[in-house]
Amino acid sequence: MTSSLPPVSPLPSAGAPVPDDPMLKDLQQYDPQQLAQALAAKLAIAPQDWHRLNRNRTVRAQEQIAAALVYLLKSDPAEALPRLQQAVGWLDRSIVAPPCPNHGQPKN
Repeated sequence: MTSSLPPVSPLPSAGAPVPDDPMLKDLQQYDPQQLAQALAAKLAIAPQDWHRLNRNRTVRAQEQIAAALVYLLKSDPAEALPRLQQAVGWLDRSIVAPPCPNHGQPKN
């Protein structure tokens, strides 16, 4: 069975001129892996936001895709693939968040 996904526009190629945006020019000094790790850290759900965002499909997919990018840039596709699959699952609604392990437990 083949998928009939719509075509996507290509990204600029590596080494392409950077637009005249000072912020983008500043980012050129960083290694792609550093940038991906910073993005993954920025998109990770903070503990104080977990209950509010753990079922937000867009947020969870972003988090997983950023983590997958880090692994791909580390040449570890075996770790990237499950994260990409999780991201797809969040987006196509084939997975749901498990219940919080702290709910329903008696307090000591």
